[in-house]
Amino acid sequence: MLTLNNVVKRRGAQEILSGISFKAEPGRVTGFLGPNGAGKSSTLRILLGLDRATSGSALINGFPFRELQHPLTTIGAALDGSGAHRMRTGRAHLRWIARAAGLSLARVEEVLEIVGLTNAAGKRVGSYSLGMGKRLGMAAAILGDPQILVLDEPVNGLDPEGIRWIRTFLRERAESGNTVLLSSHLMGELAETVDDVVIIKNGKIVADGTLEEVIGNYSTLEEAFFALTMEHAGDIG
Repeated sequence: MLTLNNVVKRRGAQEILSGISFKAEPGRVTGFLGPNGAGKSSTLRILLGLDRATSGSALINGFPFRELQHPLTTIGAALDGSGAHRMRTGRAHLRWIARAAGLSLARVEEVLEIVGLTNAAGKRVGSYSLGMGKRLGMAAAILGDPQILVLDEPVNGLDPEGIRWIRTFLRERAESGNTVLLSSHLMGELAETVDDVVIIKNGKIVADGTLEEVIGNYSTLEEAFFALTMEHAGDIG
């Protein structure tokens, strides 16, 4: 369970996040949507302990990230690409993470197979395509077989086969009782994947509910998104 309660983030006089509250629940895929600069990245960074909220709480199974006893087996995240050094091979990158977390090196080979990178594991990360970098980031996120996944734009750069793979993979994770929170600007694809939707605009939540509830009387998630964000276009975050 991911629970954000009235999260506020200020930088000087500017309020980046204004009372962010929502949940991402086990057994469900939650989509986190918002225009550029809406506050998605700030929210995810606070949730993952990379930044601090001015007030409010962002909890992972009831605890802030910094208090998790075994973070890699509790929550996995893929933000801003693979996070790997360009001169390392994909396998070396994952082995470094596994050793630091006390995980079996055999797990590295398992996740390389899961994400379809076995044949590219010996190549330097600097030679990877955008899609391959996304797959490596996913491999790192699932290395500890975590209960929770947090993913930022997971299908960006993937070919149609890769997009189908990630959709199936995330559905299987959720159906196994895990929690998945993902952000994406590809709303057509998101509508094929998620159970719940949270929409943020100017640092405020403007919609939160099941996919069907958020779409409501609109024809598509994309139509609902643009209508809801335009409705709040004058809000000041």
